[in-house]
Amino acid sequence: MDSTLLIAIFSGIAILLILILKFRIQAFISLLIASIVVGIIAGMDPLSIVKTIQTGMGNTLGFVAVVVGLGAMFGAILEHSGGAEAIASFLLKHTGEKGASWALMITGFIIAIPVFFDVAFIILVPLIYSLQRKSKKSLLLYGMPLLAGLAITHAFIPPTPGPVAVADILKADLGWVIVFGAIVGIPTAIVSGPLFAKYISKRIHVVAPELVESQSDDQPKPSVGMIAAIIGLPIILIVLNTVLNSPMAEGWISEAFKGWMKMIGHPFTALILANLIAWYLLGVRRKTSKEKLLKITTKSMGPAGIIILLTGAGGVFKEMLIATGTGDMMANYFAEQGLSTLLFAFIVAALVRILQGSATVAMITAAGVTAPLLLGSTGDIEKALLVIAIASGASIMSHVNDSGFWLVSKYLGLTEKQTFRSWTMMTTLLAITGMTTVWILSLFF
Repeated sequence: MDSTLLIAIFSGIAILLILILKFRIQAFISLLIASIVVGIIAGMDPLSIVKTIQTGMGNTLGFVAVVVGLGAMFGAILEHSGGAEAIASFLLKHTGEKGASWALMITGFIIAIPVFFDVAFIILVPLIYSLQRKSKKSLLLYGMPLLAGLAITHAFIPPTPGPVAVADILKADLGWVIVFGAIVGIPTAIVSGPLFAKYISKRIHVVAPELVESQSDDQPKPSVGMIAAIIGLPIILIVLNTVLNSPMAEGWISEAFKGWMKMIGHPFTALILANLIAWYLLGVRRKTSKEKLLKITTKSMGPAGIIILLTGAGGVFKEMLIATGTGDMMANYFAEQGLSTLLFAFIVAALVRILQGSATVAMITAAGVTAPLLLGSTGDIEKALLVIAIASGASIMSHVNDSGFWLVSKYLGLTEKQTFRSWTMMTTLLAITGMTTVWILSLFF
């Protein structure tokens, strides 16, 4: 291996972590600085370094900015309409108290598709408080399944920002990422949700804290069927496009129809349609003023902007590794050693996650490091599984440097020790189960 290129990549990662952890510099600028360091140590021409930054940022944001922006607006309208509570209430009503933990897991799994993790949790936390007060059982019996469902979808299934960003950096097909994200996510949610909740709730008894301010208003909630249809529309269109334009549909679908599906089932078009339908059915039709809808959707752009810039910086890091030849060198080395790219990606994501806390930064960093290792022969399904492997690693061992740790601790009324024993253990179980499932699937595809 070229020692200069090896020093370059390790220096880049070290600089990234030092800037984030010690100097508390925002991850966006930290990723850019780390990329420049890699270029300088690798001996790149100064002007080439600047051009590589521009290329990496532009190539990445052309796709991610549109999808994340549309997804954020879609989620904001759904949140405002009370759709999350409607689905949760429906499932709880039909499963009863005994099936409540399973219903909450399913709720989290569905709601995190359009709504950010922390927002969805805060919206739904009064439901688990109510269940605990009725049953007198530990709050963890209801809280852990909800959190597992939210965390898994947030990390595994587009159009949530994390997997969208990783898929774009790895050039993975979003349709396959959705399919395999769901396939891996279901057993992972069951193990880290209801099964783990049953175990931990017998060892830590927590009662519901005093109610936070109510998230709901007097307006009736939208119907569950409508909410499910609106959430499902973009996902079905994206997956349908992937399937119809794959070898599976060869010969029995006309080329003209496939061409139209490429447009309608593209994430851009699918999310635009979902936004327009949500805007009308969950907004205008429910007497929400156009001014209010504009305010809601504009406000959603704030958190979306941070994720977009972070993803762009991750694309710069990837581009720098490709331009310096570091990626090719690492690919050849791992091929010689027989080390699985899936395992390598999982380990990188897990290390960055444990060291600096943010799952999004861990996913984007791991994707940037892993992308140059992919060969031209790497198939769409292999790339999709790689996205889920990175998502699994980036979900591991949430602790004190992760904002999610304190969110869960605060809303569930847990001490730090209890949060480690419940939430931290759940995220670790989630990551290991997810990666194990990905590895098993990789043996067949």
